[in-house]
Amino acid sequence: MSIILILNPVPPYNFTLSTFIYSSGDPQIRRSENGRFWQVIRVGQKIALAEVTAEGSTGNPTLKVRLTPEDVLTAGEQEQAKTIISRILNLDDYLTPFYQAVRNDPPMRELTRRLRGLKPPTTPTVFEALVDSIIEQQISLAVARTLEARITRLFGDSMVVDGQTYYVFPKPESLASATPEQVRSCGLSAMKGEYITSAADQVVRGELDLEGLRNIRDSEEIITVMTKLRGVGRWTAELAILRGMHRLDAFPADDLGLRRAIAQRYQIGEKITGDEARRIADQWGEWKGLAAYYLLVADQMGI
Repeated sequence: MSIILILNPVPPYNFTLSTFIYSSGDPQIRRSENGRFWQVIRVGQKIALAEVTAEGSTGNPTLKVRLTPEDVLTAGEQEQAKTIISRILNLDDYLTPFYQAVRNDPPMRELTRRLRGLKPPTTPTVFEALVDSIIEQQISLAVARTLEARITRLFGDSMVVDGQTYYVFPKPESLASATPEQVRSCGLSAMKGEYITSAADQVVRGELDLEGLRNIRDSEEIITVMTKLRGVGRWTAELAILRGMHRLDAFPADDLGLRRAIAQRYQIGEKITGDEARRIADQWGEWKGLAAYYLLVADQMGI
């Protein structure tokens, strides 16, 4: 039986813009289409399909969530589900300080005007963000999304709703016990497979507390911890904490797509270095990760 939940995002919030990144997603995992966003979430030891639609306006938004769990959810679990969905979509973000901080930067001011209400999503766990970031190393985003979907389908839990099978991102335990052959069957290189299963194994053994890293205030300190993991360099760590911890001061300057978007938007030539990108980003202060997201979304939307 489905449950209807109501969420009230902090305005401004544009649901269509904020879920655009999932418009080409796998419909059995996570997708946005025709004014609806859906994803399977974990609520404790249970899983549930969350289908989200928007009502109201950017200045007065309301979201309706149709939650279909595999098992009955207690009142407390329903509240937990609301918190999880709010965190995935970052509904409590207050964008006005960011808009004020970049108002003297003409290119960014124009982007925030055209993308008003855009809030970046966050993965439900830091582990998922780390795995995704490892997968995305040195390959196109389109190819990476395909590999991530294969990993989820092979190792993740599943549920059936209205005759359709849906999958949720795998737990560390599932990936820690994966064989090299299983991982390679998803299209990953042997090296990336080792990086992922090694990190998963450390999480399972209690040697790596990724969720506990949220309690560290200094993002640089978190990056230092993450880059001690096999196969995790600065770019991977920055991307993981931006996506998995919502650290909006993290700026993956070595991302080629981001550097291209900056060069184009600021009309400073065809190519720029990571250091040049960081110098431009310094003017965005604590919001440079969010500014980077606006640049990438604008690039994807052809704005």
